[in-house]
Amino acid sequence: MGNQIIETITNVNSAVNEAVWGWPALILLGVTGVLMTILTRFFQVTHFGHWIKSTIGAIFKDRHVRAHTKDKTISQFQSLCTALAATVGTGNIVGVAGAIAIGGPGAVFWMWLIAFFGMMTNYSENVLGILYRRKNSQGEWSGGAMYYLRDGLGAKKHCKAIGAVLAVLFSVFCLLASFGIGNMSQVNSMVSNINHSFGIPKIAVGIFLFFAVGLVTIGGIKRIAALTEKLVPFMVILYFLGAIIIICMHATAIPAVFVSIFKGAFAAKSVAGGIVGSGIALAMKMGMKRGVFSNEAGLGSSVMVHSSSNVKEPVRQGMWGIFEVFADTIIVCTLTALTILTSGDVNLATGQLSAQGMAVDSSALVSHAFELTFGKAGSIFVAVAILLFAYSTVLGWSHYGSKAFEYLFGTKATIIYRILFVVIVLAGSVIEASLAWDISDTFNGLMMLPNLIGVIALSPQVMRCTKNYVDRRLKHKKVKPMLSMFPDIQEMQEAALDSEDT
Repeated sequence: MGNQIIETITNVNSAVNEAVWGWPALILLGVTGVLMTILTRFFQVTHFGHWIKSTIGAIFKDRHVRAHTKDKTISQFQSLCTALAATVGTGNIVGVAGAIAIGGPGAVFWMWLIAFFGMMTNYSENVLGILYRRKNSQGEWSGGAMYYLRDGLGAKKHCKAIGAVLAVLFSVFCLLASFGIGNMSQVNSMVSNINHSFGIPKIAVGIFLFFAVGLVTIGGIKRIAALTEKLVPFMVILYFLGAIIIICMHATAIPAVFVSIFKGAFAAKSVAGGIVGSGIALAMKMGMKRGVFSNEAGLGSSVMVHSSSNVKEPVRQGMWGIFEVFADTIIVCTLTALTILTSGDVNLATGQLSAQGMAVDSSALVSHAFELTFGKAGSIFVAVAILLFAYSTVLGWSHYGSKAFEYLFGTKATIIYRILFVVIVLAGSVIEASLAWDISDTFNGLMMLPNLIGVIALSPQVMRCTKNYVDRRLKHKKVKPMLSMFPDIQEMQEAALDSEDT
Protein backbone atom coordinates (compact mmCIF):
# COMPACT_ATOMS: atom_id res chain seq x y z
CA MET A 1 0.00 0.00 0.00
CA GLY A 2 2.81 2.38 0.99
CA ASN A 3 4.70 1.64 -2.22
CA GLN A 4 1.60 2.32 -4.32
CA ILE A 5 1.09 5.69 -2.65
CA ILE A 6 4.74 6.66 -3.24
CA GLU A 7 4.49 5.50 -6.86
CA THR A 8 1.34 7.57 -7.40
CA ILE A 9 2.96 10.65 -5.84
CA THR A 10 6.02 10.11 -8.03
CA ASN A 11 3.96 9.85 -11.23
CA VAL A 12 1.83 12.91 -10.47
CA ASN A 13 4.88 14.94 -9.46
CA SER A 14 6.74 13.93 -12.63
CA ALA A 15 3.89 15.16 -14.82
CA VAL A 16 3.65 18.49 -13.01
CA ASN A 17 7.44 18.85 -12.95
CA GLU A 18 7.67 18.43 -16.72
CA ALA A 19 5.08 21.18 -17.16
CA VAL A 20 6.51 23.77 -14.76
CA TRP A 21 10.14 23.12 -15.72
CA GLY A 22 9.54 22.95 -19.46
CA TRP A 23 11.22 25.28 -21.91
CA PRO A 24 8.55 28.02 -21.65
CA ALA A 25 9.26 28.45 -17.91
CA LEU A 26 13.04 28.37 -18.40
CA ILE A 27 12.77 30.92 -21.21
CA LEU A 28 10.62 33.14 -18.96
CA LEU A 29 13.29 32.89 -16.27
CA GLY A 30 16.05 33.84 -18.69
CA VAL A 31 14.06 36.64 -20.33
CA THR A 32 13.29 38.21 -16.93
CA GLY A 33 16.98 38.29 -16.02
CA VAL A 34 17.93 39.76 -19.40
CA LEU A 35 15.13 42.34 -19.20
CA MET A 36 16.12 43.53 -15.71
CA THR A 37 19.78 43.64 -16.73
CA ILE A 38 18.96 45.87 -19.70
CA LEU A 39 16.55 48.12 -17.77
CA THR A 40 19.13 48.69 -15.03
CA ARG A 41 21.85 49.25 -17.66
CA PHE A 42 23.85 46.16 -16.70
CA PHE A 43 24.08 47.32 -13.09
CA GLN A 44 25.90 44.12 -12.02
CA VAL A 45 28.74 45.03 -14.42
CA THR A 46 28.74 48.82 -14.73
CA HIS A 47 28.56 49.31 -10.94
CA PHE A 48 30.51 46.20 -9.94
CA GLY A 49 32.90 48.11 -7.68
CA HIS A 50 30.06 50.00 -6.01
CA TRP A 51 27.94 46.98 -5.10
CA ILE A 52 30.98 45.06 -3.87
CA LYS A 53 31.99 48.04 -1.73
CA SER A 54 28.41 48.49 -0.48
CA THR A 55 27.95 44.83 0.49
CA ILE A 56 30.86 42.64 1.51
CA GLY A 57 33.16 45.68 1.58
CA ALA A 58 30.90 47.52 4.04
CA ILE A 59 30.70 44.77 6.65
CA PHE A 60 33.66 46.05 8.65
CA LYS A 61 33.34 49.74 7.78
CA ASP A 62 29.66 50.68 8.04
CA ARG A 63 28.15 50.25 11.51
CA HIS A 64 24.63 50.26 10.01
CA VAL A 65 25.37 47.07 8.06
CA ARG A 66 26.11 44.82 11.04
CA ALA A 67 24.47 46.73 13.88
CA HIS A 68 21.97 44.62 15.82
CA THR A 69 18.59 46.17 16.43
CA LYS A 70 16.44 46.21 19.55
CA ASP A 71 13.20 46.10 17.56
CA LYS A 72 11.83 43.27 15.40
CA THR A 73 14.11 44.03 12.44
CA ILE A 74 17.46 42.39 11.66
CA SER A 75 20.69 43.90 10.31
CA GLN A 76 21.60 43.94 6.62
CA PHE A 77 24.40 41.46 7.28
CA GLN A 78 22.03 39.17 9.18
CA SER A 79 19.55 39.30 6.31
CA LEU A 80 22.32 38.31 3.87
CA CYS A 81 23.51 35.46 6.10
CA THR A 82 19.96 34.16 6.56
CA ALA A 83 19.35 34.39 2.80
CA LEU A 84 22.67 32.64 2.10
CA ALA A 85 21.78 30.09 4.76
CA ALA A 86 18.73 29.21 2.69
CA THR A 87 20.52 29.26 -0.68
CA VAL A 88 23.96 27.83 0.12
CA GLY A 89 22.78 24.29 0.74
CA THR A 90 22.97 20.82 -0.72
CA GLY A 91 22.20 22.32 -4.14
CA ASN A 92 25.75 23.67 -4.11
CA ILE A 93 27.17 20.17 -3.57
CA VAL A 94 24.68 17.46 -4.48
CA GLY A 95 22.84 19.61 -7.03
CA VAL A 96 25.97 20.62 -8.94
CA ALA A 97 27.19 17.01 -8.95
CA GLY A 98 23.84 15.85 -10.34
CA ALA A 99 23.89 18.52 -13.05
CA ILE A 100 27.36 17.44 -14.20
CA ALA A 101 26.50 13.72 -14.05
CA ILE A 102 23.41 14.20 -16.24
CA GLY A 103 24.23 17.25 -18.37
CA GLY A 104 28.00 16.94 -18.50
CA PRO A 105 30.56 19.70 -17.79
CA GLY A 106 28.65 22.03 -20.15
CA ALA A 107 25.93 22.38 -17.52
CA VAL A 108 28.36 24.51 -15.50
CA PHE A 109 28.45 27.16 -18.25
CA TRP A 110 24.67 27.46 -18.27
CA MET A 111 24.72 27.63 -14.48
CA TRP A 112 27.07 30.62 -14.75
CA LEU A 113 24.95 32.29 -17.41
CA ILE A 114 21.68 31.96 -15.51
CA ALA A 115 23.48 33.29 -12.42
CA PHE A 116 24.83 36.33 -14.30
CA PHE A 117 21.34 37.43 -15.32
CA GLY A 118 19.86 36.00 -12.12
CA MET A 119 21.83 38.62 -10.18
CA MET A 120 19.52 41.28 -11.55
CA THR A 121 16.40 39.16 -11.10
CA ASN A 122 17.29 38.76 -7.42
CA TYR A 123 18.18 42.45 -7.24
CA SER A 124 14.79 43.39 -8.66
CA GLU A 125 12.92 41.10 -6.26
CA ASN A 126 14.65 42.72 -3.30
CA VAL A 127 14.04 46.25 -4.53
CA LEU A 128 10.34 45.47 -4.97
CA GLY A 129 10.28 43.70 -1.62
CA ILE A 130 11.48 46.83 0.19
CA LEU A 131 9.25 49.17 -1.85
CA TYR A 132 6.09 47.21 -1.01
CA ARG A 133 6.83 45.87 2.49
CA ARG A 134 4.61 46.57 5.48
CA LYS A 135 4.91 46.01 9.23
CA ASN A 136 2.77 43.30 10.82
CA SER A 137 0.97 43.37 14.16
CA GLN A 138 4.16 42.30 15.96
CA GLY A 139 6.23 45.13 14.52
CA GLU A 140 8.13 42.93 12.04
CA TRP A 141 8.63 43.94 8.42
CA SER A 142 6.68 41.67 6.08
CA GLY A 143 7.59 41.73 2.42
CA GLY A 144 7.86 39.40 -0.52
CA ALA A 145 6.33 38.54 -3.85
CA MET A 146 2.87 38.15 -2.33
CA TYR A 147 2.92 41.81 -1.29
CA TYR A 148 4.20 43.29 -4.53
CA LEU A 149 1.79 41.08 -6.46
CA ARG A 150 -1.18 42.24 -4.39
CA ASP A 151 -0.23 45.91 -3.88
CA GLY A 152 1.89 46.46 -6.98
CA LEU A 153 0.44 44.40 -9.81
CA GLY A 154 -2.98 44.64 -8.17
CA ALA A 155 -2.86 48.44 -8.27
CA LYS A 156 -2.68 48.45 -12.05
CA LYS A 157 -5.88 49.00 -14.02
CA HIS A 158 -8.11 45.90 -14.16
CA CYS A 159 -5.43 43.83 -12.34
CA LYS A 160 -6.70 43.87 -8.75
CA ALA A 161 -8.16 40.35 -8.91
CA ILE A 162 -5.18 38.97 -10.85
CA GLY A 163 -2.73 40.43 -8.33
CA ALA A 164 -4.68 39.04 -5.38
CA VAL A 165 -4.98 35.56 -6.89
CA LEU A 166 -1.30 35.39 -7.87
CA ALA A 167 -0.32 36.56 -4.36
CA VAL A 168 -2.27 33.70 -2.80
CA LEU A 169 -0.91 31.17 -5.30
CA PHE A 170 2.66 32.31 -4.62
CA SER A 171 2.11 31.97 -0.86
CA VAL A 172 0.66 28.47 -1.24
CA PHE A 173 3.53 27.36 -3.50
CA CYS A 174 6.07 28.92 -1.13
CA LEU A 175 4.48 27.10 1.77
CA LEU A 176 4.76 23.79 -0.08
CA ALA A 177 8.28 24.61 -1.29
CA SER A 178 9.39 25.22 2.28
CA PHE A 179 8.57 21.60 3.01
CA GLY A 180 10.40 20.45 -0.15
CA ILE A 181 13.48 22.49 -1.05
CA GLY A 182 13.69 23.93 2.44
CA ASN A 183 13.11 20.82 4.49
CA MET A 184 12.74 17.29 3.07
CA SER A 185 15.48 17.41 0.42
CA GLN A 186 17.94 19.06 2.81
CA VAL A 187 17.20 16.69 5.68
CA ASN A 188 17.39 13.70 3.34
CA SER A 189 20.86 14.73 2.20
CA MET A 190 21.99 15.24 5.78
CA VAL A 191 20.84 11.88 7.09
CA SER A 192 22.14 10.00 4.02
CA ASN A 193 25.62 11.50 4.31
CA ILE A 194 25.86 11.07 8.08
CA ASN A 195 24.65 7.47 7.70
CA HIS A 196 27.24 6.82 4.95
CA SER A 197 30.14 8.46 6.80
CA PHE A 198 29.48 7.47 10.38
CA GLY A 199 27.02 4.57 10.18
CA ILE A 200 24.46 6.34 12.38
CA PRO A 201 20.89 5.15 11.65
CA LYS A 202 18.89 7.63 9.57
CA ILE A 203 16.01 7.83 12.01
CA ALA A 204 18.44 8.67 14.83
CA VAL A 205 19.85 11.55 12.80
CA GLY A 206 16.30 12.63 11.98
CA ILE A 207 15.35 12.77 15.66
CA PHE A 208 18.47 14.82 16.45
CA LEU A 209 17.63 17.27 13.66
CA PHE A 210 14.04 17.44 14.90
CA PHE A 211 15.30 19.04 18.11
CA ALA A 212 18.16 21.01 16.51
CA VAL A 213 15.78 22.69 14.05
CA GLY A 214 12.96 23.11 16.53
CA LEU A 215 15.03 24.96 19.14
CA VAL A 216 15.91 27.66 16.62
CA THR A 217 12.88 28.00 14.33
CA ILE A 218 10.32 28.28 17.10
CA GLY A 219 12.14 31.44 18.21
CA GLY A 220 11.45 33.24 14.91
CA ILE A 221 13.60 35.44 12.67
CA LYS A 222 15.68 37.09 15.41
CA ARG A 223 16.91 33.72 16.71
CA ILE A 224 17.46 32.36 13.19
CA ALA A 225 19.44 35.45 12.16
CA ALA A 226 21.54 35.38 15.34
CA LEU A 227 22.69 31.84 14.51
CA THR A 228 23.11 32.19 10.74
CA GLU A 229 25.35 35.29 10.97
CA LYS A 230 27.84 33.09 12.85
CA LEU A 231 27.29 29.80 11.02
CA VAL A 232 27.24 30.93 7.37
CA PRO A 233 30.64 32.71 7.22
CA PHE A 234 32.25 29.78 9.05
CA MET A 235 30.83 27.07 6.79
CA VAL A 236 31.52 28.95 3.53
CA ILE A 237 35.14 29.69 4.48
CA LEU A 238 35.64 26.09 5.64
CA TYR A 239 34.32 24.63 2.39
CA PHE A 240 36.21 27.23 0.34
CA LEU A 241 39.54 26.24 1.90
CA GLY A 242 38.93 22.50 1.45
CA ALA A 243 37.91 22.89 -2.21
CA ILE A 244 40.80 25.25 -3.00
CA ILE A 245 43.33 22.72 -1.66
CA ILE A 246 41.97 19.99 -3.98
CA ILE A 247 41.82 22.30 -6.99
CA CYS A 248 45.40 23.51 -6.41
CA MET A 249 46.62 19.92 -6.09
CA HIS A 250 45.15 19.25 -9.55
CA ALA A 251 46.03 22.65 -11.03
CA THR A 252 47.41 21.12 -14.23
CA ALA A 253 43.92 19.87 -15.11
CA ILE A 254 42.26 23.30 -14.82
CA PRO A 255 42.80 24.39 -18.47
CA ALA A 256 41.29 21.11 -19.71
CA VAL A 257 38.38 21.56 -17.31
CA PHE A 258 37.45 24.97 -18.74
CA VAL A 259 37.79 23.64 -22.29
CA SER A 260 35.43 20.80 -21.35
CA ILE A 261 32.92 23.23 -19.80
CA PHE A 262 32.73 25.52 -22.83
CA LYS A 263 32.89 22.67 -25.34
CA GLY A 264 30.21 20.71 -23.48
CA ALA A 265 27.91 23.75 -23.31
CA PHE A 266 27.60 23.75 -27.10
CA ALA A 267 28.04 20.04 -27.85
CA ALA A 268 26.02 18.97 -30.90
CA LYS A 269 25.27 15.55 -29.43
CA SER A 270 24.10 14.48 -26.02
CA VAL A 271 26.69 13.38 -23.48
CA ALA A 272 25.64 9.76 -23.87
CA GLY A 273 24.95 10.01 -27.61
CA GLY A 274 21.59 10.70 -29.20
CA ILE A 275 19.96 13.19 -31.52
CA VAL A 276 21.83 16.26 -32.68
CA GLY A 277 21.25 19.22 -30.37
CA SER A 278 20.16 17.15 -27.39
CA GLY A 279 23.54 17.72 -25.73
CA ILE A 280 23.07 21.49 -25.70
CA ALA A 281 19.47 21.13 -24.54
CA LEU A 282 20.36 18.73 -21.72
CA ALA A 283 23.35 20.75 -20.51
CA MET A 284 21.30 23.96 -20.68
CA LYS A 285 18.29 22.52 -18.87
CA MET A 286 20.31 20.88 -16.08
CA GLY A 287 22.53 23.92 -15.63
CA MET A 288 19.58 26.32 -15.43
CA LYS A 289 17.50 24.09 -13.16
CA ARG A 290 20.30 23.36 -10.72
CA GLY A 291 21.48 26.97 -10.89
CA VAL A 292 18.06 28.22 -9.84
CA PHE A 293 17.77 25.47 -7.23
CA SER A 294 21.07 26.69 -5.80
CA ASN A 295 20.73 30.50 -5.85
CA GLU A 296 16.91 30.76 -5.96
CA ALA A 297 17.01 33.88 -8.17
CA GLY A 298 13.55 34.16 -9.70
CA LEU A 299 11.76 32.19 -7.01
CA GLY A 300 11.00 35.26 -4.89
CA SER A 301 12.08 33.40 -1.77
CA SER A 302 15.04 35.27 -0.28
CA VAL A 303 13.26 38.62 -0.64
CA MET A 304 11.18 37.63 2.38
CA VAL A 305 14.20 37.73 4.67
CA HIS A 306 15.80 40.69 2.91
CA SER A 307 12.57 42.59 3.56
CA SER A 308 13.05 41.99 7.30
CA SER A 309 16.24 44.07 7.21
CA ASN A 310 16.59 47.45 8.91
CA VAL A 311 17.73 48.91 5.56
CA LYS A 312 16.14 52.13 4.31
CA GLU A 313 17.30 52.09 0.66
CA PRO A 314 15.60 49.51 -1.61
CA VAL A 315 18.58 49.51 -3.98
CA ARG A 316 21.03 48.89 -1.14
CA GLN A 317 19.17 45.71 -0.24
CA GLY A 318 18.97 44.90 -3.94
CA MET A 319 22.77 44.96 -4.07
CA TRP A 320 22.89 42.38 -1.29
CA GLY A 321 20.76 40.25 -3.61
CA ILE A 322 23.37 40.60 -6.36
CA PHE A 323 26.10 39.54 -3.96
CA GLU A 324 23.99 36.63 -2.74
CA VAL A 325 23.77 35.09 -6.23
CA PHE A 326 27.43 35.89 -6.92
CA ALA A 327 28.62 34.17 -3.73
CA ASP A 328 26.28 31.20 -4.08
CA THR A 329 26.74 30.25 -7.73
CA ILE A 330 29.78 32.03 -9.14
CA ILE A 331 31.92 31.17 -6.11
CA VAL A 332 30.58 28.15 -4.19
CA CYS A 333 29.04 26.21 -7.10
CA THR A 334 32.12 26.85 -9.23
CA LEU A 335 34.35 25.50 -6.47
CA THR A 336 32.21 22.35 -6.36
CA ALA A 337 32.33 21.95 -10.15
CA LEU A 338 36.10 22.39 -10.30
CA THR A 339 36.57 19.94 -7.43
CA ILE A 340 34.60 17.27 -9.31
CA LEU A 341 36.05 17.95 -12.74
CA THR A 342 39.69 17.97 -11.60
CA SER A 343 39.31 14.77 -9.57
CA GLY A 344 39.29 12.35 -12.52
CA ASP A 345 35.68 11.24 -12.03
CA VAL A 346 34.74 12.87 -15.36
CA ASN A 347 36.42 12.16 -18.69
CA LEU A 348 37.15 15.71 -19.83
CA ALA A 349 37.59 14.64 -23.47
CA THR A 350 34.11 13.09 -23.77
CA GLY A 351 32.27 14.86 -20.96
CA GLN A 352 31.06 11.52 -19.60
CA LEU A 353 31.69 10.04 -16.20
CA SER A 354 34.89 8.00 -16.22
CA ALA A 355 34.95 4.37 -15.10
CA GLN A 356 36.06 5.68 -11.72
CA GLY A 357 33.19 8.17 -11.65
CA MET A 358 30.53 5.67 -12.74
CA ALA A 359 31.41 3.52 -9.73
CA VAL A 360 30.23 6.37 -7.52
CA ASP A 361 26.65 7.56 -7.02
CA SER A 362 26.28 11.01 -8.58
CA SER A 363 25.25 12.54 -5.24
CA ALA A 364 28.57 11.36 -3.75
CA LEU A 365 30.90 12.75 -6.46
CA VAL A 366 32.11 15.61 -4.27
CA SER A 367 32.63 13.32 -1.31
CA HIS A 368 34.60 10.95 -3.55
CA ALA A 369 36.79 13.83 -4.83
CA PHE A 370 37.63 14.84 -1.26
CA GLU A 371 38.21 11.21 -0.31
CA LEU A 372 40.70 10.73 -3.18
CA THR A 373 42.74 13.63 -1.79
CA PHE A 374 42.31 13.39 1.96
CA GLY A 375 41.32 9.75 2.44
CA LYS A 376 38.50 8.92 4.84
CA ALA A 377 38.88 12.36 6.41
CA GLY A 378 37.77 13.83 3.05
CA SER A 379 34.40 12.10 3.04
CA ILE A 380 33.90 13.05 6.69
CA PHE A 381 34.71 16.68 5.80
CA VAL A 382 32.04 16.70 3.06
CA ALA A 383 29.53 15.02 5.35
CA VAL A 384 30.07 17.77 7.92
CA ALA A 385 29.90 20.47 5.18
CA ILE A 386 26.61 19.07 3.89
CA LEU A 387 25.30 18.90 7.45
CA LEU A 388 26.11 22.58 8.02
CA PHE A 389 24.91 23.72 4.59
CA ALA A 390 21.66 21.79 4.75
CA TYR A 391 20.95 22.68 8.38
CA SER A 392 21.35 26.38 7.64
CA THR A 393 19.10 26.02 4.58
CA VAL A 394 16.38 24.47 6.70
CA LEU A 395 16.58 27.41 9.12
CA GLY A 396 16.37 30.00 6.34
CA TRP A 397 13.45 28.31 4.62
CA SER A 398 11.53 27.99 7.86
CA HIS A 399 11.31 31.79 7.83
CA TYR A 400 10.14 31.86 4.20
CA GLY A 401 7.38 29.36 4.88
CA SER A 402 6.44 31.23 8.03
CA LYS A 403 5.97 34.47 6.07
CA ALA A 404 3.84 32.69 3.45
CA PHE A 405 1.74 31.16 6.22
CA GLU A 406 1.43 34.59 7.85
CA TYR A 407 0.13 36.09 4.61
CA LEU A 408 -2.49 33.35 4.26
CA PHE A 409 -3.61 32.89 7.86
CA GLY A 410 -2.39 35.86 9.92
CA THR A 411 0.57 36.64 12.16
CA LYS A 412 -0.61 34.79 15.27
CA ALA A 413 -1.09 31.53 13.35
CA THR A 414 2.60 31.24 12.40
CA ILE A 415 3.37 29.15 15.50
CA ILE A 416 1.24 26.38 13.94
CA TYR A 417 3.42 26.45 10.82
CA ARG A 418 6.66 26.33 12.80
CA ILE A 419 5.51 23.26 14.72
CA LEU A 420 4.42 21.52 11.50
CA PHE A 421 7.72 22.43 9.82
CA VAL A 422 9.70 20.78 12.60
CA VAL A 423 7.55 17.63 12.40
CA ILE A 424 8.20 17.41 8.63
CA VAL A 425 11.93 17.12 9.44
CA LEU A 426 11.27 13.54 10.56
CA ALA A 427 9.52 12.74 7.26
CA GLY A 428 12.48 14.08 5.34
CA SER A 429 14.79 11.67 7.10
CA VAL A 430 13.02 8.59 5.70
CA ILE A 431 11.63 9.72 2.32
CA GLU A 432 13.21 8.39 -0.89
CA ALA A 433 16.06 10.70 -1.99
CA SER A 434 15.11 11.07 -5.66
CA LEU A 435 11.48 11.82 -4.81
CA ALA A 436 12.54 14.52 -2.32
CA TRP A 437 14.61 16.28 -4.99
CA ASP A 438 11.89 15.93 -7.64
CA ILE A 439 9.24 17.40 -5.34
CA SER A 440 11.58 20.30 -4.58
CA ASP A 441 12.08 20.97 -8.28
CA THR A 442 8.31 21.04 -8.83
CA PHE A 443 7.54 23.46 -6.03
CA ASN A 444 10.40 25.71 -7.18
CA GLY A 445 8.84 25.98 -10.61
CA LEU A 446 5.34 26.58 -9.30
CA MET A 447 6.64 29.32 -7.02
CA MET A 448 8.68 30.92 -9.77
CA LEU A 449 5.87 31.59 -12.26
CA PRO A 450 3.71 34.11 -10.34
CA ASN A 451 6.81 35.82 -8.97
CA LEU A 452 8.32 36.41 -12.42
CA ILE A 453 4.99 37.78 -13.68
CA GLY A 454 5.12 40.29 -10.84
CA VAL A 455 8.75 41.25 -11.47
CA ILE A 456 8.15 41.84 -15.19
CA ALA A 457 4.92 43.80 -14.59
CA LEU A 458 6.63 46.02 -12.00
CA SER A 459 9.93 46.39 -13.85
CA PRO A 460 9.32 50.15 -14.43
CA GLN A 461 9.37 50.70 -10.64
CA VAL A 462 12.69 48.86 -10.38
CA MET A 463 14.12 50.95 -13.22
CA ARG A 464 12.94 54.23 -11.65
CA CYS A 465 14.18 53.27 -8.21
CA THR A 466 17.60 52.31 -9.60
CA LYS A 467 17.89 55.58 -11.53
CA ASN A 468 16.86 57.50 -8.41
CA TYR A 469 19.59 55.80 -6.37
CA VAL A 470 22.28 56.30 -9.02
CA ASP A 471 21.35 59.97 -9.41
CA ARG A 472 21.51 60.62 -5.66
CA ARG A 473 24.33 58.37 -4.48
CA LEU A 474 26.65 58.22 -7.47
CA LYS A 475 25.91 61.40 -9.43
CA HIS A 476 25.17 63.43 -6.25
CA LYS A 477 22.03 65.03 -7.61
CA LYS A 478 19.57 66.55 -5.15
CA VAL A 479 16.43 64.51 -5.77
CA LYS A 480 13.91 63.04 -3.36
CA PRO A 481 14.73 59.41 -2.46
CA MET A 482 12.40 56.63 -3.61
CA LEU A 483 12.10 54.41 -0.51
CA SER A 484 8.54 53.06 -0.42
CA MET A 485 5.37 52.99 -2.50
CA PHE A 486 3.35 53.91 0.61
CA PRO A 487 3.38 57.61 1.64
CA ASP A 488 3.42 56.95 5.41
CA ILE A 489 6.35 54.53 5.18
CA GLN A 490 8.14 56.78 2.65
CA GLU A 491 7.97 59.66 5.13
CA MET A 492 9.13 57.53 8.06
CA GLN A 493 12.04 55.99 6.12
CA GLU A 494 13.06 59.33 4.64
CA ALA A 495 13.42 60.79 8.13
CA ALA A 496 15.36 57.74 9.30
CA LEU A 497 17.64 57.92 6.25
CA ASP A 498 18.42 61.59 6.91
CA SER A 499 19.34 60.68 10.48
CA GLU A 500 21.47 57.77 9.31
CA ASP A 501 23.35 59.86 6.76
CA THR A 502 24.22 62.47 9.36
